[in-house]
Amino acid sequence: MEQTYMKKADLANVLKLLGDQTRLSVMSYLEEDECCVCEFVELLNMSQPAISQHLRKLRDAKLVKEKRKGNWIFYEINKGHEAYYVVHEILKQIPDSKKELDELSNNNLRIICD
Repeated sequence: MEQTYMKKADLANVLKLLGDQTRLSVMSYLEEDECCVCEFVELLNMSQPAISQHLRKLRDAKLVKEKRKGNWIFYEINKGHEAYYVVHEILKQIPDSKKELDELSNNNLRIICD
């Protein structure tokens, strides 16, 4: 299989987005599981509008996708993005976020909907 390359400007934009600690944290959580804004509010101890702004930037860059479940909008990492391999490799360099997501579940703060 032949290696494909991203344009330098596109890769630089992805790296710039991940250079923000909040967005890097969001991507780390999404690497583990999909989440909604209210879960990020709990996890990051930030306001809903602030979280929404970070998610908007990630969504505009197509690094995350959103899907509606009932009244809730859930975000998931876009594994089909041309930069996903790079994002995945970066996220492997930081501690995973599974423990924090599990703690959120144990405290009944995860959104569960069908």
